[in-house]
Amino acid sequence: MSATSGRRRNWCRGDNVNDVPQRRLIRATENPARLVLSAFASLIFVGALLLRLPFAFDGPLPPFVDSLFAATSATTVTGLATIDIGSFSIYGELILLILIQIGGFGIMAIGAILSVVASHRMGLSQRRLAEAEFGSLDSGTLAEVDLRGILRRVAEITLIIEGTLAIVLFARLWLAGYETPLRAAYSGLFHSIASFNNAGISLYSDSLEQFSGDAYILLPISVAFILGGLGFPIIIEVLRQVRGTGPSGRRTSRRGLLRIDPQRWSLHAKITVAATGALLVFGPVAVAILEWRNSKTLGEMGVGERILAAWFQGTTPRTAGFNSIDIGGLQEPTLLLVTTLMFIGAGPASTSGGIKVTTFAVLGFVIWAEVRGRNDVNAFGRRLSRGVVRQAITIALLSVGLVVGTALVLVGTMDITLTPALFEATSAFGTVGLSTGITSQLNEISRFLLVLVMLAGRIGPMTFVTAIALKSRDLPYRYPEERPIIG
Repeated sequence: MSATSGRRRNWCRGDNVNDVPQRRLIRATENPARLVLSAFASLIFVGALLLRLPFAFDGPLPPFVDSLFAATSATTVTGLATIDIGSFSIYGELILLILIQIGGFGIMAIGAILSVVASHRMGLSQRRLAEAEFGSLDSGTLAEVDLRGILRRVAEITLIIEGTLAIVLFARLWLAGYETPLRAAYSGLFHSIASFNNAGISLYSDSLEQFSGDAYILLPISVAFILGGLGFPIIIEVLRQVRGTGPSGRRTSRRGLLRIDPQRWSLHAKITVAATGALLVFGPVAVAILEWRNSKTLGEMGVGERILAAWFQGTTPRTAGFNSIDIGGLQEPTLLLVTTLMFIGAGPASTSGGIKVTTFAVLGFVIWAEVRGRNDVNAFGRRLSRGVVRQAITIALLSVGLVVGTALVLVGTMDITLTPALFEATSAFGTVGLSTGITSQLNEISRFLLVLVMLAGRIGPMTFVTAIALKSRDLPYRYPEERPIIG
């Protein structure tokens, strides 16, 4: 056997020395849940250590659990806080900002890496695994996408959206007299990154309540966190149609906004956009109806301010965590509504938590098929597989168990009622960051618990899907069928 043929065989097996990093990355994708969990846990630990440095706070250092809580909240882009933002120095705020950017961008970059690497080097089952959580950038054609190219697109989109919002906020904060030019620039940058990454962390102790009637602040921020909540697969798919290009970057049609054709979108894009649109209408309308005459929230505002505040507070619970009205002043029905929106979350492969809108929509399609007596679950002219239905049900039930269990622990260890405990637990799981005001009153056990819940909420659905998909295989036999009584 010649040396040339030996080298060729080694290359085909992937034994080339230059291929070692890529083979390690491929092996890591065999258990994406472990990869993501390790990445987030490591980042949180490093962030907690940085927040233990004396210059991270203007006053004395808080207990370690508070530094860990703040690092977890920033890394998982949640926004819950046990200490006031005013306690941090400028260096501490920058540490939080870096954690937000890495945590938000990192989950999308990991999603892109897993999707592309899976399409190049993995089998069909592993490819379906990656696409189940991150969404296919273009089903069946991911192998044509260059890894560096897709990461570059993710970075470009992030910089464009965050940069544009930073400029808009800077101009408004300065020209309207809210801040000095330097402070306005810093505040604009901070809130642009926090908005697009759906972190919900604000430099102001009252979040955005002081801007409750300023459309030039609230509307751009809401646009940013809605785009961040859609996820990069959706954004890239739409941009391809606008640019008239295919997944390989080749031009396939004329460019322009008129090229956007929802009929040509993937099923993932159709479900995500349709469910998001429905919730963007339902949430603000419901908040407006429930809080219109509440003197603690919307009741004392003018009509225009009420509509603006209702819009913002009806859209932010699913993902962002900012608030323009006092959450502690909401009525019980509104608290239940916001809790439900936080539990649902936004789109997969985004910076949001919750069970995700696709899971929620699939459950709706299942119910619709069952009440109509249909054997198949259909959506937008496509039949959903049983595997997808099982995954949606599993994610929803496990998430319900996690939220309810956490709320029960909070009620059992603290002197609080069920409503604020359930609200806090759901906010942590959904990585939202809204609170009725009890976060700073949590005892040490509850703070450690919410640290774990925030981490679980950030990777939870992904871990569930990964575990199910990796173990999905047909047995060589089937048990006899028997039907229990249901309902």
